[in-house]
Amino acid sequence: MKIGLALSGGGARGFAHLGIAQYMYEQNIRPHMISGTSAGAIAGAFLAAGYEPKRTMEIISDISFVKFFRPAMSWSGLVNLEKISDLLLEYFPENSFSEFKIPLIISTTNYSKGENVNFESGELIKPLLASASIPVIFKPIMMGEDVFVDGGITNNLPVNVLKPHVDFTIGVNCNPVGISDQNNSMKEMLERTMLMIINYQTKEQAKLCDIFIEPHELANYKVFSISKAKEIYDIGYESAKNTFSKLAETHPLNAYSKSI
Repeated sequence: MKIGLALSGGGARGFAHLGIAQYMYEQNIRPHMISGTSAGAIAGAFLAAGYEPKRTMEIISDISFVKFFRPAMSWSGLVNLEKISDLLLEYFPENSFSEFKIPLIISTTNYSKGENVNFESGELIKPLLASASIPVIFKPIMMGEDVFVDGGITNNLPVNVLKPHVDFTIGVNCNPVGISDQNNSMKEMLERTMLMIINYQTKEQAKLCDIFIEPHELANYKVFSISKAKEIYDIGYESAKNTFSKLAETHPLNAYSKSI
């Protein structure tokens, strides 16, 4: 049985993906293909390259991303993500999808043409950065003659791209909306509004999943809560544990994991 794993965007909340993957790996449930957007694309890239989930969490959380950022002196974004390319090359030295042990599909948004574009071959790092380039906060990524930004705008949970290639799909959304305080600041209101828009299209992708995981506790964390990485990772782990432990003994995924 070929298993597909779709990982949503969500900034620092994406550490939950690694906790979920860690529990899956402990149960002998490993994906045969991964798709991801933004934080999910970054987590997916490390998993696809063969890094263990817990080790990936340590790598990402120990990195001081700020020192790899440099101001983007333009109207289009505050921070230039391309500076982080040097760091990513340390972990993906071939800078190519061909190096992966597990096939990976990265979801991005072609801002120039206003459409979702998926990458699964060729150069790796530019699509990876494009997928995480939150508009206004990060400067868009140029590829060819087009401008690319965060894949979450057009497909924050790319399950549909997995369906033709796998028998069973697991989708993880680390962007639960949660309940809002009415006294939100303008910044909080903007973030919540974007979250609601993204989650509307995520619900459609969730319907394609055989198993859908959405840790509701993540609603208490912000996009840039990187200092809470271990907490978020643990939430993901416990969420996966609760989800998979509730599956019936006869569930095809349980049968698969025990057959390995």
